[in-house]
Amino acid sequence: MSNKEKFITDLNSKYNPKGEHIILGKGMLDGEIVTEVNVSIPLKTVNRHGLIAGATGTGKTKTLQVFVEQLSHAGIPTLVMDIKGDLSGIAEAGTENDIIKDRYSKTQLPYSPQRFPVELMTISGAKGVKLRATVLEFGPILLSKILGLNDTQQSIMSIVFKYCDDKALPLIDLQDLKKVLQYVTDNPIGKKELADNYGSIAPASLGAILRSIVAMEQQGATTFFGEPSFEVDDLLKTRDGKGVVNIFRVDDIQNKPNLFSTFMLSLFAEIYMTFPEEGDSGRPKLVLFIDEAHLIFNEASKALLSQIETMVKLIRSKGIGIYFITQIPGDVPENILSQLGLKIQHALRGFTAKDRKEIDKAVENYPTTEFYKANELIQNLGIGEAFVTALDEKGIPTPLVQTYLISPESRMDILTSSEIDELTGSSSLVRKYEQIVDKESAYEILNKRIEEHTQTVIPTPSRTAQPKEESGMFEQVIESRAGKTFLNTLAREGAKLVLGMLGIKKRR
Repeated sequence: MSNKEKFITDLNSKYNPKGEHIILGKGMLDGEIVTEVNVSIPLKTVNRHGLIAGATGTGKTKTLQVFVEQLSHAGIPTLVMDIKGDLSGIAEAGTENDIIKDRYSKTQLPYSPQRFPVELMTISGAKGVKLRATVLEFGPILLSKILGLNDTQQSIMSIVFKYCDDKALPLIDLQDLKKVLQYVTDNPIGKKELADNYGSIAPASLGAILRSIVAMEQQGATTFFGEPSFEVDDLLKTRDGKGVVNIFRVDDIQNKPNLFSTFMLSLFAEIYMTFPEEGDSGRPKLVLFIDEAHLIFNEASKALLSQIETMVKLIRSKGIGIYFITQIPGDVPENILSQLGLKIQHALRGFTAKDRKEIDKAVENYPTTEFYKANELIQNLGIGEAFVTALDEKGIPTPLVQTYLISPESRMDILTSSEIDELTGSSSLVRKYEQIVDKESAYEILNKRIEEHTQTVIPTPSRTAQPKEESGMFEQVIESRAGKTFLNTLAREGAKLVLGMLGIKKRR
């Protein structure tokens, strides 16, 4: 048996699943495309998470686009974190050109340009579905982690949440939270209520908490916290049999790391608490793609890293897959990297000693192979080529295979402003979450209580009572005791003078 025949036999035994699957491309050996080998991934293992890595310009984003399209064809919705803002073109059909014709002729696979159902989402003022959550939904522990509070400050936050629950003070946005903190420290009634039943708050701790809240507000959290809250079930839509691609636009993440961390924690927690256990359902319910993941891990707090690690380990049973897209596998923490079943590795460049160490480290994470010198070939993969290893239907890692990837069927470019307007204007989800709901919450309730207490302590003057005019300085002197004595003396001496002039004398 020749080396090529052995390659075809070995690879087809691992990349030819019997159940539902998606295809990423064709196998390659010695630089040639082997059309007999389809690199297919069983849907059954897509919720085992994965990684798409490679140097800049090697085709990671297009691989992500292909992956999302294939899942959409299978009726599986996705949520894509679009960090660079170049994935919105999925909503429009691609255009066939000479490069695409050549690629598909080599793979002997059909190319069908088409658009896919898309929802644009945002946590800022950009056009799209507005994603919001309430402070109450976060809870004291999660919110404290986002704010970077210490154990003492976290316990204070728990007390405040308990106080609000007992006193029927809904915590909707950050304005509500700040108002409650001020009320229980500055207002005599609120301060006494808290001290008598829960314990007092030190001014230094309050100042630290308020500063953390203000810092998060500076990153745009004011628009994120509020109502209506986003319902994660709205991520599970399909249209005409295709899964909806929910594109979360976060192209300004560099300026808002804490806000993005807040969203990530909220989303993971809400999905985990809301979605039922799926077990081994045979296909994922939802797949999350986090593009440019190194930006998140570099800026993420320990709380976010811990939460992501926990979710990666637990959320699989909810039918959710999480995929990270980054430049080198070392960008992903070891505890998370070890949980990723599918790895798509584009070319890495060994320009420096550090780069070569990263290459060696990446190759060590892949199954050994007799068909490639992986540490050499990984530096010479062409654009649109990648090493792939996954899990088969039994959960066993598949052999490493050099893959000639197919091209996206949708547009490999962004949408125009008019196309974005048309897309968001026709979206029912945009209309559902567009209007902010400003219900009576803690801020309004406490302001009303303070006003009522002030009116009770200081009675309002009667409307019929005439205001007393303030006396001038002359009137104040005349009305004084000394002034009255002076006037009496002046009157007496004046009377004597007048009587003397008239010849009338006082009797002895």
